[in-house]
Amino acid sequence: MTEFTTIPSFCQGIQYFGEALPGWSQYGKEPAIAQGKQAIASPSDKSAVFQTLLAGDALRYLTLQVTASKASGHPGGFASIAEAIAALVMLGYKNIITEVGHHAPGFYSNMFLDRSLEDMGIETVQQMRDRFREMHGLLGHLSGQIPGLLNPAGPLGQGQHFAMAGAKLHPDVLFPVTIGDGGIGEPYIMSSFGHFHTAYPQVTNFLPILVWNGYSQEHHSMVSTKSNAEMIAYWEGNGFAEVILVNAKDYDDANQSGEYVDSSNFSWEKRLEFTQAVLEATDKAAKFAMSGKLTVLIVKQLKGAGVHKRGAKSHNLYPGDTVEKDYIVSALKARALTPEAWDLVRTNFERAAGGPASRQVVTEKELPLPELGTLPLEEFPLEGDKKVATTAMGNLIAHVGKSDPNFILSNADGNAASGINNVNIALKIVHPTIDETYFQGPQGQVYEPLSEDACAGLAASLALFGARTLWCSYESFAINGLPIWQTVTQAMAELRRPTPATITLFTAGALEQGRNGWTHQRPEIENYFAAMMRNGNVFPLFPCDANSIQACYEWALGMKNKGITITASKSPLPVRSTFDQTRKALQDGGVILQETEGKKKVVFAVIGDMTLIPVFDAAASLANVGIGVRIVSVISPRRLYRPEDTAWQTCTEADGHFLDDAGFEKLFGGDGLIGVTGGTSAMLEPIMLRSNVKRDTFAWKRGETGSSPGTIMAYNGLTAEALAKRAEELVK
Repeated sequence: MTEFTTIPSFCQGIQYFGEALPGWSQYGKEPAIAQGKQAIASPSDKSAVFQTLLAGDALRYLTLQVTASKASGHPGGFASIAEAIAALVMLGYKNIITEVGHHAPGFYSNMFLDRSLEDMGIETVQQMRDRFREMHGLLGHLSGQIPGLLNPAGPLGQGQHFAMAGAKLHPDVLFPVTIGDGGIGEPYIMSSFGHFHTAYPQVTNFLPILVWNGYSQEHHSMVSTKSNAEMIAYWEGNGFAEVILVNAKDYDDANQSGEYVDSSNFSWEKRLEFTQAVLEATDKAAKFAMSGKLTVLIVKQLKGAGVHKRGAKSHNLYPGDTVEKDYIVSALKARALTPEAWDLVRTNFERAAGGPASRQVVTEKELPLPELGTLPLEEFPLEGDKKVATTAMGNLIAHVGKSDPNFILSNADGNAASGINNVNIALKIVHPTIDETYFQGPQGQVYEPLSEDACAGLAASLALFGARTLWCSYESFAINGLPIWQTVTQAMAELRRPTPATITLFTAGALEQGRNGWTHQRPEIENYFAAMMRNGNVFPLFPCDANSIQACYEWALGMKNKGITITASKSPLPVRSTFDQTRKALQDGGVILQETEGKKKVVFAVIGDMTLIPVFDAAASLANVGIGVRIVSVISPRRLYRPEDTAWQTCTEADGHFLDDAGFEKLFGGDGLIGVTGGTSAMLEPIMLRSNVKRDTFAWKRGETGSSPGTIMAYNGLTAEALAKRAEELVK
């Protein structure tokens, strides 16, 4: 390889440099993105095509060398789409999203080339190599920490939600999203595209880019058997008006076998032809998407194109796959550029879109939010008429939606079924058909796909991108939407900017769903949140009544970078608390609803609203035998952990308030303690960890069909008789 005396400083760490490529003297003299411009002048310009090809190889080189530096990571999938990523940048598009977490090293390489990674102290290739897959560095999968990258990526089938959220909030910006062979096999992607496009037909400024490379992680992809015509028909059949397919095989002059080929094996002339085809197709697809046509770009090229191996074997590096390995050395040398070419690529990438992505993409600044004014809180009298908590919260939701046009509420099972039909009446279900009977119309703010993934996906993604939202679900079905909600809450903990909390309302809990049987009884979902509480930015809330839920939502609306779940019944229940009591409980963890004296004191720590019914009955029974009772409604169990139990210090918008020992003793000190919940006992962990008295838990065991909530509670041992009996045993 040729040695050069003048090497740009950012190239420190590049192991191999190459010879000047054919056409350099003609097409590499000046950057294709001129000084003061944000994109190339034309996708057919020979200099632009030549320099896009250089950029694609630069991305491949960096991706392979960075991963091989740690003998870990995923180079193969990104390698097959490198030309399209380079094309997007050269055309001035940087709000690029991915569904594929395994493409992370390629996306980091993209951010390195445009200087975004300098914002985290990565200025040279060596520094990028050193910090790849290291703490406070470049994580193995995309996260909220990395400058210039818009979304987290890990579980497949999620990336399209972020693209659609960005498109809805920023109608003048293109949001390309790469979707892998494996991802397209997930059922969520097409269904979420379909419902979104039906609800918001005017929002087409997101561009799916299918990375059709024939392979998944360890085998052929399930869509590898489709013909080109079948793949085009698949997207057309799902509502896409424009389907643009670029097939590398059409340019192959190396006689490669199979339907999927590697463009790096073509002659130089054919490589340029293929790159031009990708560049022109990307430009065409972007313009279609920005002009109101639902569009997909498909690039068909063999997985691993231009790196160390091909097919599924290129997917992952394993121990021993180091930069010294012969096949990795060979691949790096094949992709090596001259120092002058590296400098040219970096200049183009830095100029594209007006500067580094870390200064240009929409998620690098806080989205302005309209003022909500005074919330229409209605404080109901204690021990007055029974009230439906969710309906009371619905009045506040309606106010938020009317005050904030970007606000949406998503719900797969219908708001009326959750006791918040008042939201439908006020905000309308978004639907192309106007029908006042069902409170629906094209300008609605209630988003109702019959997919919890689509509900959680759009609501959580919009929150991550800076908007207010609410995801409402039956507790029993929410599990299908939780993976992306979890992804977003973790990203919020890592973000370098504030964003509204992602808020949920879970209704129609297991105790209310007796006649539907176990299919509607899945309170073990609370295990998910119980585990996530230790993240430090997740706050499951359990309001005890219609007053309490209003105070909980009021608090949640003011929070940033948190995941907040509100769980409440849709049945009319007694009003047991005031606003001020819940506001204090949101800081202290719980509120004392009743206290009686006796020869001994039993404390009931109760999570939920309906579960208070047998507890109050047990308290009356215990009073008859001279045992005092303190009933504590646990509103925010996360406050009851000890500070060292959670990772709160590492969170953006860190919240380090926990109830101190004196406060804990005031709430839960006594001669015996019984934790009571209609959900998982795991939610009681913070209390059981800190209590030193004799204690026990009553919690959900298993679902069954019953005629009433009382029947289901009895089936699970949650009766006044059982609670009173165990209380007497504890304080003997």
